[in-house]
Parts: sequence; structure tokens; C-alpha cells
Amino acid sequence: MKREILRTADGSTTIHLIDWDEHYHSKHGAIQEAYHVFIKNGLEAVSLDEISILEIGFGTGLNAFITFLEAQKTSKFIDYVGLEAYPVETSEIQQLNYVSELKAQEFQSIFDEIHHASWEEKSQISTNFSLTKRQQFFQDIDDENVFNLIYFDAFGVRVQPELWTEEVFLKMYKALKKNGILVTYAAAGSVRRALQSAGFKVERLQGPPGKREMLRGVK
Repeated sequence: MKREILRTADGSTTIHLIDWDEHYHSKHGAIQEAYHVFIKNGLEAVSLDEISILEIGFGTGLNAFITFLEAQKTSKFIDYVGLEAYPVETSEIQQLNYVSELKAQEFQSIFDEIHHASWEEKSQISTNFSLTKRQQFFQDIDDENVFNLIYFDAFGVRVQPELWTEEVFLKMYKALKKNGILVTYAAAGSVRRALQSAGFKVERLQGPPGKREMLRGVK
């Protein structure tokens, strides 16, 4: 599938899958979307000092990196697990400008380590941030009662509807601990209904720039 690096509206870059006309992040602003959906409405909604996070769609590592940055501000301990069926190529990662756009040059080595870390092994990225990258299809998840928070950042329902089904969200529900939270940029009625059918209490929230709504589900 043809791919290209594009600059989004907030200046940060993303990967564009040309054949699908699908982007790894919002074309209205990759960094803005990540902070709004996953930090403001996800991480900040979890009132724990030790948080276990599952990311569905590790992709470019942007969500993992900004979660690391937030952990440094708050001194929370983050155990981060990122799932990705098709890891991004190193040559593409090198073209992304997240470190400079986030003005986080002092953590360039951390961004590099996030991507160079071995798959299927836990890496202690810093004193309060550990990372495990799993190369796995989302449908094969079998974790139970493990995570406090899920970043559901799969490709959109338009191009991969099989990732947004009740069956998949049942796996997410089982993977979460009691009162665990799932956040996603998606707002389609079919996604909301699938979350509800899986057992989640779902709320519509204001979406990131360029999107009216997003969804958050609570176990």
C-alpha cells in the first residue's frame, strides 16, 4: 500500500495511506488530536498514581511519547502496552517531527528508545514509564482485568469496520479492570452501539479540532 508523510494543520506530521485515503492521525492536527482524545479525556480521567494503559494501534508512537511526557510532569507510574499488527518502518519514523513540534528535544533519546525497544519484551524507558510493544492482531487480544485505560486508536470504521465491532469491544471490556476507561476519536453511531452492547457506559464528548464528537466508555 502506498504511503506518504504529510504535515497536518497544527504543523505536526502523520502518515497517509494513499490507497485508503486514511491517515494515522487527524489531518486537522496530529498532536492536538492525541492530546485532546487520549490525554485530556483519557489519562487525566484516571485518578490513580499507577496506571496500566493498552493502546490499540501503536503506529507512530505519538500517543506513547506524549503519555511519557505527561508522566514526567505528574510523577505517575505508567505501564504502557502498545499493540500493532504492522509496525511502522524506521525510515518513516525518522521523518516525523513530533519531538521538535512538542519542543521536547531533551527527550529525543526517549522517542528513539520507544521505537528501538524490542517487541514482545518490557522495556523500562524511565523510572516511571515502562513499555511493552506487542505485534498482534487486535482480534487476538485475550488480556483479562489488566488495564485501567485503553487508547482505542485503530484505523477508522470506514476502512476497517471489522475492528469496531461488539466482538472486539467485548475483548476490550474484559481487558479492563473495574471502572476502567476506553477512549477513542470515533463518534459513529455504530461504534457507540457496539460499545454499549459490549457492556460499556458510553458518553459523547466534544471532539478534537475538525471533529464534533468523540466517545468514552467506562466499565
